[in-house]
Amino acid sequence: MNAIFALVAFIGAIVVWNVAFKRNIGEAMVIGFLAAAAFAGTDAPRVAWDALVEGLKSEITFAALAFVFVSELLTRTGLVQRMIDILSSLLGRRKGGSAYAATVSAGLFGAVAHNGAAIVATIGSITIPWMKRSKASGETAALVLSGNAGVGATFPFSGAFFILLAAPTVLPVLTAQDVVGTIFVTGAWMVVLRLVIAYVIVRRRGVGAMAEEDIHPLRRTFAAGWTSLVVLAAIAVPIVLTASPTSDVIGERLGGLEVSDVVPLLVWLPVVMLLAGLIVERRMLPHGGREWWTLLSEISPKLGLIGVTMISAFAASNVLNTLGIGEQLAPYLRNLEGVPRIVAALVVGLIVVVVAGPLNTTSTLAAVGPVAFAALTAADVPPHIAFAAIIVWASSEGCSPPGAAPLYVAAGIASINPVKIFVPVTLYYLVPSYLIGVLMVVGAIWIPG
Repeated sequence: MNAIFALVAFIGAIVVWNVAFKRNIGEAMVIGFLAAAAFAGTDAPRVAWDALVEGLKSEITFAALAFVFVSELLTRTGLVQRMIDILSSLLGRRKGGSAYAATVSAGLFGAVAHNGAAIVATIGSITIPWMKRSKASGETAALVLSGNAGVGATFPFSGAFFILLAAPTVLPVLTAQDVVGTIFVTGAWMVVLRLVIAYVIVRRRGVGAMAEEDIHPLRRTFAAGWTSLVVLAAIAVPIVLTASPTSDVIGERLGGLEVSDVVPLLVWLPVVMLLAGLIVERRMLPHGGREWWTLLSEISPKLGLIGVTMISAFAASNVLNTLGIGEQLAPYLRNLEGVPRIVAALVVGLIVVVVAGPLNTTSTLAAVGPVAFAALTAADVPPHIAFAAIIVWASSEGCSPPGAAPLYVAAGIASINPVKIFVPVTLYYLVPSYLIGVLMVVGAIWIPG
């Protein structure tokens, strides 16, 4: 039972430190790691040190830090703004065009940046005023942005992706290679869902066309911003190289080598994206050592937080594995064997969504992701589907009042009382997100393996 008690202590420490004491997730993860390691008894120092070393060596930790750096750099060069300008040219003259542009922009930006509050702050600072000038109320504008906040977590290489991948029940079962395609499609489905929701909101709450002064000719915006799309396209290169049938052909040419070993996906994805960004955005990059130093000094706190979070997550996972978490959970999870998938999905999904209320996506997955994954797979849900569904449920951070930080960011930009959108954001975004995860588990929505 040591490992189960260690898991409870790990979850409890994260929740108490992050919610009760309102400290950041990095600190909470360190406290959780130490609390779990303490259950190794007299072996605790050795177990903790070995687990920490393994966490430091993980390529997932490198990838998480690299993607944070790339997303911060490309956001500051204006890449996101140019994408939004193109979208406004395409959609602005339609009724509700600003709401659709905000939704698609959140998806595009989320595929790069992933952070819910950052999505709202970046996209919302532009599209909320647009929506208000398109005859939408401040409440409607804030509703759309807060509902879109979680979409970034459902794309690959978010903090949520790495946290769940490092979970002690997931790590022995899935690799990044197994779920990259799965999560790309999951993110696309979540954008489609939000476009349908935006359509309903436009019809029911009234959002007109964008103001003419906010719409620039497509020829001009595309000429100025088409190169920004190259950066997103660049991530397809290592994915295609390591996916069948391309990988099979290349592997034969290399004498039967496994391409994923030669081109580690989690190493090359951020590297390729960074190289493409440096080429495309070369004129917008800092000039000289002083400007680069200023940029790095501004980004470093976030890098430090992500690094501590990821290393602690891996270290805690290694501790729990050493203590035998899989073997000790097995007897309890057998109770879910034979349970219909829909029952397992409804129960596990509800637990994850409830926990995501006070916590953000990464905190939620750190706290209950391992148990949720084990419970779903025990009910014969394919591991890649379980992985995707749990991330979808946990991504409800922007639409889970009253603890949703992105909601308050959106309300602040729109200058409205956040309480006024608690019920609408729950009905329009939280409930559909919960149901989409359930439909994924039961096979009603196609998700590739």
